Amino acid sequence: MTKTRLRQVVLAARELEPAAAQLEATLGVHDGFNDPGVAAFGLRNVVYSAGESFVEVVVPVQDNTAAGRTIDKTGEGGYMAIFQVTDIDAVRKRVADMGLRVVWHAELEDIQAMHLHPKDIGGAIVSIDEPAPFASWRWGGPAWIGSDTPPVHGGVREMTVRVDDPSDVAKRWAEVLGETAHGDVITLDEGRQTVRFVRRDGGREGIASFVFELPDVDASVAEIAGATFAVAR
Repeated sequence: MTKTRLRQVVLAARELEPAAAQLEATLGVHDGFNDPGVAAFGLRNVVYSAGESFVEVVVPVQDNTAAGRTIDKTGEGGYMAIFQVTDIDAVRKRVADMGLRVVWHAELEDIQAMHLHPKDIGGAIVSIDEPAPFASWRWGGPAWIGSDTPPVHGGVREMTVRVDDPSDVAKRWAEVLGETAHGDVITLDEGRQTVRFVRRDGGREGIASFVFELPDVDASVAEIAGATFAVAR
């Protein structure tokens, strides 16, 4: 299978429990996974599965973390976009050819991942991950490791990123992913997902909003930890 998709979105917040409660109420998610591994970054977190996608909230619990510096500089909001690919070696070559800095990487038996420096890629931290098997997702918790993953439907369908030069950043993200930007838009997951770049015009730079399609969840819009979440039906 050859497919690139936005698999997980990450918020940086000041407090974990209020943001988690709002996500549960808006997206109908539950049973969040607290990953002890994020302690290495000076963070606490919770990760929810929302259809085929995942939503994570990270909160700094130590001084001078990357998430804490982002919150201090620009406020709460979208912090990272994690893309699933099926050929991470090809992505590594493109990243090297483009001269982009890799600030973290992991090579585990069931997933490989790398984080790109936000000043190089533009707009946010971008993570490129290749899980094995395709439907698995270690970052979502034990239920998502291996081939026996839960049956799910729906997920994130749109993400909007505010930047100074939308077409330039769209082109850069698309080049990393091996995709083509159409103006300020990248289409992924065989047409089911849209990543849209808009001019920030003095507002907060970074990931601003998400649209989810989730069966049996009522349409709604909510502001959660500095980002807009919408459920479309």
